[in-house]
Amino acid sequence: MITVLLVFAGCNKALTADQILQKSIEYHDPEDRWLLFSDSLRITLESPNVPNRLSTIYMDNKAGVFYVKAARDSNIVEYGVGKASCLVKWNGSSDFSLAEAEEHGLNCERAKMYRNYYTYLYGLPMKLKDSGTLLNKEVESKTFKGKEYLVLRADYDAEVGTDIWYFYFDPQSYAMEVYQFYRSDENGQIKEDTGEYILLSGEAEVGKIRMPKTRAWYYNKDDKYLGTDILK
Repeated sequence: MITVLLVFAGCNKALTADQILQKSIEYHDPEDRWLLFSDSLRITLESPNVPNRLSTIYMDNKAGVFYVKAARDSNIVEYGVGKASCLVKWNGSSDFSLAEAEEHGLNCERAKMYRNYYTYLYGLPMKLKDSGTLLNKEVESKTFKGKEYLVLRADYDAEVGTDIWYFYFDPQSYAMEVYQFYRSDENGQIKEDTGEYILLSGEAEVGKIRMPKTRAWYYNKDDKYLGTDILK
């Protein structure tokens, strides 16, 4: 699926991993707005054989506030996280049964998981500057789906996560167009038959930041399609 090339072309040869990341941040967040980002996203998740999930998300990074309201079929779940607060609702009510909580993950841990998930993926590549992110100094050139990319690897401190991520940048614009992750074993080595890759296409400008309009998810091991997030 991926061919590693050993030769870098033109000026890219002299760029370090930090410089490539900075150029990508300048492309996606030219006005350095991410840390002050305060806006809403509407996202449709299309997955095979299940109804679409429609999510409305609000993020205020400066205030440390996150909220998501997601609807699928006739059910609506809401999660909110503040600096010292947590909100969980099921079909408009905070009064739900223990059975409902266990079946649908109605708890503050799930609320924080959604906050981390959405702020990470829609905050890339800026989030690669976060503490706990270990950006590998090696810059690779790889061909993926017929296109050559500059690729950076990121590992993470144990308290942040154990997955190993690769980020693919267009060698001219430095736009991020693909990312990919693998699980790691007890020795910190990649488990090749694990993880997923995500193809980014189109752009939407939200709060002065260029975000991917669509994100299509596939398994690494067999290219099986999992679903697509569409930013409205």
